[in-house]
Amino acid sequence: EDVFYYLTAMNENYTHPAPPEASREGILRGMYRLRAPGREGACVQLAASGAILREAIAAAEALESLWGLAAGVWSVTSFTELRRDGQAAARWNRLHPGAEPRLSWVEQCLGSAAGAVVAASDYVSALADLIRPYVHGTYVALGTDGFGRSDTRPTLRRFFEVSREHIVVAALAAAGQADRAQQAIAHYRIDPESLAPWTV
Repeated sequence: EDVFYYLTAMNENYTHPAPPEASREGILRGMYRLRAPGREGACVQLAASGAILREAIAAAEALESLWGLAAGVWSVTSFTELRRDGQAAARWNRLHPGAEPRLSWVEQCLGSAAGAVVAASDYVSALADLIRPYVHGTYVALGTDGFGRSDTRPTLRRFFEVSREHIVVAALAAAGQADRAQQAIAHYRIDPESLAPWTV
């Protein structure tokens, strides 16, 4: 089989979380559940890739400990692979209208997961948007649109609105908790009137 392999080299050293048992299929197919919600009640799902996965993990912890919103975390190993899989399922269903419909891997993963989905990466938001057709319900894609001019990683992530604080706000808003979202904006000192990063 003639294939291309690529490695993405990051400029940040960090410890990768250990994959859960039985996650091999998900790793290869594009996403797997890294962390189930840690509490009962209203819930949201956070899907993230690369270095921003750590921001999503921290956001999930903050959502549960500070804001009363349960959060599951999904590690996305390839938005592109998830898109290809979704296209393949949609094509098969289109060409086999009388057969039992096939579900994309995204639908298989998130179909039984409660709540809105917030996806984040350190690529442009269009990358996470690739799987929007296969997410049923509220879906928010966060990414690094624009040109960053910050001196530290935390500042850069806040500028692009992919930091843990911005993921928390996006999750609360997507879950329909406007009052808590407003409180989080004030708590994290986020300026709601600031220019969108892609316009600066």
